[in-house]
Parts: sequence; C-alpha cells; structure tokens
Amino acid sequence: MTDSPSPRPSAEAASDVAAPGVPAGALPTVVLVHGAFADASSWRATVTRLRSAGYPVLAPANPLRGLDHDAAYLRGLLLSVDGPKIVVGHSYGGAVITNAAAGVPGVRALVYVAAFIPQDEETLGALMEQHPDSTIPPLPQQTFSYTRPDGSTGVDVFLDPARFHASFAADVPAHEAAFMAAAQRPISVDAFGQATRRAAWQELPSWALVATDDQAIGARLERFMAERAGSRITEVAGSHAVMVSDPDAVSRIIEQADLATR
Repeated sequence: MTDSPSPRPSAEAASDVAAPGVPAGALPTVVLVHGAFADASSWRATVTRLRSAGYPVLAPANPLRGLDHDAAYLRGLLLSVDGPKIVVGHSYGGAVITNAAAGVPGVRALVYVAAFIPQDEETLGALMEQHPDSTIPPLPQQTFSYTRPDGSTGVDVFLDPARFHASFAADVPAHEAAFMAAAQRPISVDAFGQATRRAAWQELPSWALVATDDQAIGARLERFMAERAGSRITEVAGSHAVMVSDPDAVSRIIEQADLATR
C-alpha cells in the first residue's frame, strides 16, 4: 500500500464539526454506503471488524434511484444520527456521499472505497467518457424497463450474472461472487446523468482506497479523482469488490480517518 499527502482540510478543522456535547474521543458512527450492483451485505466483514473495535455502524440500503434521490435519502439519514460521523462510500456510493454529506453537522471525514468522487456540476457519465481506459473491458451491463406508478417508463441497469465474478469481484471466492451476482441491486440509468450539486470533499477531509485491479471503474480514474479531491490515498491490490476481499484494509483506512480527525 502507498499513501499520498494529507487531505486538503486539516484534521483540526474537521474535528470542529463534531456535535456539541459529544465527549472528547467518542468513537464516531461509521455509515457505510454501497454502490450499484451490490447491497448492504457487501459490508458484512467490514461491519464485523469495526464493531469489534467499538464503532457504532450503520450500513443502509442505497435506493439506487438516481443521484438526487439517493443523496437526499442519505442526507436525511445522516441528519438523524447524533454525534460525530464518518461516511464511507463504495463505487456509485462515493457520488452519493459526496452529495449527501455537505453541510451535515458532525460529519468528520469521507472515505471513498474504489469509488466515484465527482466534483461540482459533474455527472458520472461524463467522468467515464472523459477518462476512458482501454485496459478496462466494458462492463457486462444489461437493462430492463418497467412502468412507474405515474405511467412513465423507468430503465434499470444490472450486470450479467454469468460475467459478474470476472468484472466486479474477481478476487472473491466463486461461491460468494455467485451469491453477490444473484443478490445485486439494479440501478436507475438516471444515476449516471444527474450532476453533483455540492461536493462535500471541498469542505471535509477525505481518504480514498484505490483498488489497483479494479475492472469496473479502473484504478487510473479512481486515482485521478482522489488526487483531485486532495484525498489521502491508499492503494490496495484488489478488485472492485475490495471491501469483500480485503475488509481489513478498508477498516484500517476508516480507523485512520477517525484518528486523524479527533
């Protein structure tokens, strides 16, 4: 693993946002946000490690209905959690926490795990178009349409279960990857065209895990976004599902973010 320079905002400034009345040194609540083609169970091993270390942990279901909707939902959840918080996002979940955490009292740090880290007015679709990587094969995406209650048509995207292991979770045991493929949650196509409104990393310190064997976003794009955000970067040899294959590395980075922002 390699670490980059310190994040843009200082640890001292970050500690100032802890909720009033919270005892000095109190462990923050860690909020883990999954991305597309996954569900909250992908955090199972990370939750176990963090709880063993004494952290309160929440791993809510990300609605995956579009960036505006998902960020509003997560923001509401964050506002309901008293005291200090560290917010962690994987993949598309990184875009959600970027939009949801801005201005929320008590958020000390953001942690990005093989994640998108968009800037203001940027869409995920544009990010991927502007930073193509010929070493990363196209994701085996499939779509289906459905009729919404108002009569309009919605379109969701999921990954071909037969190719899920290789594209999303190559370093995860085959039987576990097969379950992940079956349990994956599709995402609305709307998520890729909605722009970030206010990037929380501009006002909060951030940490980023770059998965060097990622075949979904790709390490080059992850590294570019993390450097642009001023995140403290750790590189880990892992697939896009690195939180499943290497929960120890993920947990360590979250603990580092906690210690640096007390």
